[in-house]
Amino acid sequence: MLVHSSYKALVLNKNIFHDTIKKYREVLAYLINVVNKEWTTISSVEGNLKQQQMVLNLVHTTKFNQAKYTTFDKVFVNLPTYLRRSAITSAIGIVSSYYSNLKNWEEKGKQGKPPRLTCDHKAMPVFYRDNMYRETDNQDVVELKLFVKNSWQYVKVKLRHTDMQYLRKHWSGVHASAPTLEKRYGKYYLRFAFEENVKLSDTNIYNQKVCAVDLGINNDAVCSIIDADGTILMRKFINFPSDKDHIHHVLNRIKKKQKQYGNKSISSFWSYAQRINAEHGNKVADAIVEFAAQHNVDCIVFEKLDIKGKLHGKDKQRLAMWRKNCIQSVAALKAHRKGIRISHICAWKTSKLAYDGSGEVVRDENNYSLCTFANKKQYNCDLNASYNIGARYFIKEITKTLPAKARSHVSAKVPGIERRTSNTLNTLKQLNAVLR
Repeated sequence: MLVHSSYKALVLNKNIFHDTIKKYREVLAYLINVVNKEWTTISSVEGNLKQQQMVLNLVHTTKFNQAKYTTFDKVFVNLPTYLRRSAITSAIGIVSSYYSNLKNWEEKGKQGKPPRLTCDHKAMPVFYRDNMYRETDNQDVVELKLFVKNSWQYVKVKLRHTDMQYLRKHWSGVHASAPTLEKRYGKYYLRFAFEENVKLSDTNIYNQKVCAVDLGINNDAVCSIIDADGTILMRKFINFPSDKDHIHHVLNRIKKKQKQYGNKSISSFWSYAQRINAEHGNKVADAIVEFAAQHNVDCIVFEKLDIKGKLHGKDKQRLAMWRKNCIQSVAALKAHRKGIRISHICAWKTSKLAYDGSGEVVRDENNYSLCTFANKKQYNCDLNASYNIGARYFIKEITKTLPAKARSHVSAKVPGIERRTSNTLNTLKQLNAVLR
């Protein structure tokens, strides 16, 4: 399996990219105009490389149109070869997207405003190795070819030491692509992309161990290590209370400022709150994968969570800030790099049903994280849900491997396996008893 990752390193030099970005956008605007005028000819050619070569011939030679685009080399003197190729690729993609959107608009009866082709794009240059990017003896300094004083020359650029240390630790020996320039919140970054070929776990289902994860609001995550027999091997409560307190503090500041000055005065506060929340989600995902890797699991199992419609109730703000999808996507990327698979199961009644098969639970009114089973046993509700999540994964995977006749026999003995929303840890144990 190919896994693509990226990481951005902060550039400590200031005000060195302005002229380079401006020149690159001028080149891109020029090429968009050329590709648009000759799109009928270019689109008839199959293959990206052949299309790029055709655009090169249009702007550099008179092979197709005599003296039609001969001003390119005069306007953009000594433009690096790879930067020109990058701009050509971007221009072809932009024009192709425009004509595709135009065709869809016409097919749908020309409803709404027609798409427009603009030459002014907020694009950033790519620094290809050996042509625009060079490493130096200093591991925190690289050389980039920039447009300085009307000429292209190499400039030493210092990157943040902690970023480069992280790259050397986690991505040394991994194939890296050319870095791309980014600008976020007034700072410049170099975005490094990596490609890895990872072999995911292919252990037989009866020999697997999984990490069943219940994502919550009170506890960030509750993880349980479960094997195919239904044995609970390890448990962990993951919680970052200081991060959540920080988010709630910022949200309270937003409420106060909104009452005093209105909605227009809080945009920067909301951006700040979202950044804190995103960092919190990354921490939770990292902790889940680290716990799973420590116990050599084959798969991490999540609930398939889908909250649609308008949120209601006193906790709607907490639900709106709940980064369940972000945590799952980040955890999936980190897990795949370690060879761990990701699976999702139906979330219905995982918290509502007791793992011991005694029926529905009753939530504690004073402490919502606790619940009481029908047999008067009190248990943590999130931990109970994580047991059921892991059990549903094994029931689903085991029954898929059974022949039709064997499955019919097992269903007669354990009717609960056919109703996925009623499966619990007790159902898995009953299934194993019948199979034995």
